Amino acid sequence: QVQPVESGGGLVQTGGSLRLSCATSGRTGSHYTIGWFRQAPGKEREFVAAIRWSARTTRYADSVKGRFAISRDSAKNLVYLQMSSLKPDDTAVYYCAEGTGIILSSIEYHSSYNSWGQGTQVTVSS
Repeated sequence: QVQPVESGGGLVQTGGSLRLSCATSGRTGSHYTIGWFRQAPGKEREFVAAIRWSARTTRYADSVKGRFAISRDSAKNLVYLQMSSLKPDDTAVYYCAEGTGIILSSIEYHSSYNSWGQGTQVTVSS
């Protein structure tokens, strides 16, 4: 099974921006969805954003609404996470995940996704 691959992480100052990319497997299927999750040291993995490939339906965690934007490029099988107005609390390893058959009510649960990338570190300095 081909796993997604994240890129674009790095160090940025508070208020800055970063764009993460996820190279996806390009699979098809009912309710094929790409999600971004993050995990900070000592904390559980948490949902950030997701996009349903076919309908472009998007969802965001309350903590990132208005600051992050998820989008996709179907021709390149890429999903982007544009992050703006970054805060030190956004510091974490960001993971891209894929899944099929994910209903909207389950889109924020990491257990709904069955293929994960290795993660990319995002560090926001104060």
